[in-house]
Amino acid sequence: MLYLLAVVGALTIAVLLWRSFGPDRVETAPSRRFVAPDDNPDFLRKLGEQRAKKPEDEE
Repeated sequence: MLYLLAVVGALTIAVLLWRSFGPDRVETAPSRRFVAPDDNPDFLRKLGEQRAKKPEDEE
């Protein structure tokens, strides 16, 4: 029983090392990257337009 546990542990470590350092896998579906508002150029452009349109007496 102890030898079986040692084999399972060695296989687990081997699989984890292979997944960490092995060849890269090809992704089948492109992942969608979330863009934060402060990184989104459209959001920043709209924000700048809103600030430009805003009268100064409201600030």
